[in-house]
Amino acid sequence: MSKLAIVITDGVGYRNFVLSDCIAESQNKFDEVVILSFLPASVYPESNVRIIELEAFQEKFKHWFFRKAKEVAHLFNHKKDNLGIQDNLKTNYSTQKNTRGIATRLIYKLVPYFHSENAITTYTRWQQKTFSKEPITKQYIDLLEQEKFDLLLFTHQRPPYIAPLAYAAQKTNTPIATFIFSWDNLASKGRMASDFNYYLVWSDLMKNELLTYYPKLNAKQVEVVGTPQFEPYVLDRFACHKENFFKAFELDNSKKTICFSCGDIATSKNDALYIETICEAYLSKKIPDVNILIRTSPAETPERFSSLVKKYPFVKWNYPKWEQARNSHQEQWSQRIPTIEDVVDLKSILQFTDLNINMLSTMSLDFMCFDKPVINTVFGNEENNLYNDQRFLGYVHIDYVVQSNATKIVKNEHELIKAINLYLSSPSTDSENRKKLLDLQISKPLQGTSKRIAETVFQWSQNV
Repeated sequence: MSKLAIVITDGVGYRNFVLSDCIAESQNKFDEVVILSFLPASVYPESNVRIIELEAFQEKFKHWFFRKAKEVAHLFNHKKDNLGIQDNLKTNYSTQKNTRGIATRLIYKLVPYFHSENAITTYTRWQQKTFSKEPITKQYIDLLEQEKFDLLLFTHQRPPYIAPLAYAAQKTNTPIATFIFSWDNLASKGRMASDFNYYLVWSDLMKNELLTYYPKLNAKQVEVVGTPQFEPYVLDRFACHKENFFKAFELDNSKKTICFSCGDIATSKNDALYIETICEAYLSKKIPDVNILIRTSPAETPERFSSLVKKYPFVKWNYPKWEQARNSHQEQWSQRIPTIEDVVDLKSILQFTDLNINMLSTMSLDFMCFDKPVINTVFGNEENNLYNDQRFLGYVHIDYVVQSNATKIVKNEHELIKAINLYLSSPSTDSENRKKLLDLQISKPLQGTSKRIAETVFQWSQNV
């Protein structure tokens, strides 16, 4: 009897693997599919899939120390000519006088001497020893011994709270695989939470990055499958008619529509400025008479834009319909769950708006799935006292966007207005470049993504 466990780590993993066809396609291959959930079991739709809710792991200092050591070592190991990792290395440093702050500075003194892959393997082994006596680890081991899964598929490779479960799987000789969560997770982020037996990646580019940043892996452990993140865009059950889109967002169907999609406040601090710039250009007739629709980030609540809501009443707002499942979790944002209604809303926005503007977010790729032109706003630099978002242009994953000429990168109001007018009058401009960038970042068709994942994971589960 073949048996798969899909580990849902957070709300995005829920969207990618529960709201896509991944569960159904996996059931076509395995005799049983079970969800191991770090979200409350109550958030799942009724189905014949068994849900096992996992207790939330609370990371203690001893667990954190070795996790931080291997993360900083990984960053130090790959910092050369990599601005994203250099930025992350600076961000991880602490000047605080508490225990973790002092320990972080100690790690930063040790890592320049001990940062090789062998050193990281040692840190990992020491971290695993800290899990060995934890009650939650015993719970996980007992669960895996009882269930006898052929393979565990983790839907995210980085959350620290998955590490004890991955360790328990290794102790019970249960193979583990993971899906690389996002396009920037290898080139600018720290170490994964665990070593895995197998890896699912979006593209040939991501496969090459994985083998570069994790040199102990071999190519046979990695499979290019695309990403279920975009699969709902080709699934009929998330369809919305055009007239319903205009009605739902109270838009004038005789006008073209600009959508500005916000990032979260941690990395997209200038969003309010960009919204104001667009609105003022509209009021002064520097751009055509259009609908303006703002979609805020699902990772945060929209309070920071409340003054803009009052200032520009003609703007329509889409607040993502993600529900907070619980607050008692070390990463509360991970407990925000997307609704089916929000996936329908997002797909309709991508399909029926005419132009997207964002600060270098993954949403650029979402809009390109529908061949919509994209403008990336980066007004901030080291000299003008704005949040320096131009530095992101040097990140590896963003440099591919820059080099592709698939979007207009605008650094001031004049460039933004020029790009808006160009794309509204000639939306096919850069269309071929958009297609090439999508092919680079997502090497497989959206159609059939879940089937490819299920077939790959099943094959891995038979490699005993």
